[in-house]
Amino acid sequence: MDYSKQSFEHMFKDNYPHMYRMAFSMVGNADDAMDAVHQVFAKVWETKPQIGVDCIRGYLLAAVRNQCLHVLCSRKLQQRVKKGFLQDEIAHDSERHEELLQQLRQVIDNNLTEQDRRVLSLHYDEEMTYAETATVLGISVSAVNKHVTRSLAKIRQTLKIAK
Repeated sequence: MDYSKQSFEHMFKDNYPHMYRMAFSMVGNADDAMDAVHQVFAKVWETKPQIGVDCIRGYLLAAVRNQCLHVLCSRKLQQRVKKGFLQDEIAHDSERHEELLQQLRQVIDNNLTEQDRRVLSLHYDEEMTYAETATVLGISVSAVNKHVTRSLAKIRQTLKIAK
């Protein structure tokens, strides 16, 4: 085959539509299909393989098929890497979450008074308002506010958490 600019343009125009359709049917994405076809033409221009004129279309379609298989393998590898990475992150976050909960439980058990623990439990665990918490415990709303504020300050200070 002659690799003059004119011959190459003619080969490109004659074969591009067939190559693109095949690539798109394999990869299912227009951008990836165009990239695969362009990669093949770039490689052909670079290496200038000695192919008979009657075999060009078969050669180009085989090259596109191989390039598409490469694209699909790369996608599959990326998905596996992402999946593994995400699973590692989720496991790490879960471990960190459990660690923080355990530290929080220790701080609450060791650094807060019984009344502070009751107020926090009713307000946060039972999701009661300050007024409801005050009614249940028989204290004022402002006392509930003091217990919550003081308890959270102790927790932050002990765990060194910024406001």
